[in-house]
Amino acid sequence: MKKLDIERAAKAIEKDAGMALPDLRQALEEAIVNTGRVTTPEQILVRQARSRTGLSQQAFAERIATPVATLRDWEQGRFTPPGGVLCLLRLISKHPELTQELATA
Repeated sequence: MKKLDIERAAKAIEKDAGMALPDLRQALEEAIVNTGRVTTPEQILVRQARSRTGLSQQAFAERIATPVATLRDWEQGRFTPPGGVLCLLRLISKHPELTQELATA
């Protein structure tokens, strides 16, 4: 198998994106040696639920009565949310307006 020219690939990707991507070269290197980050379904769920509400980490953490540091840990994959929180996040992901009700609860 031919070795990937990281610089050449990065330049092509950045040209296609129309902007510089600062961490791209490191990500490509990590992908080659298979040490890249692994994103879990739980991380995706946490990020997706918060994103769909349009809330900052701080505001979202307050709505779900969780310390913002814990939310960050979940989003970055350092810890997995407990089962009940995962259930809540699935509901919020499908129905982002539920966070309004949490704000007044």
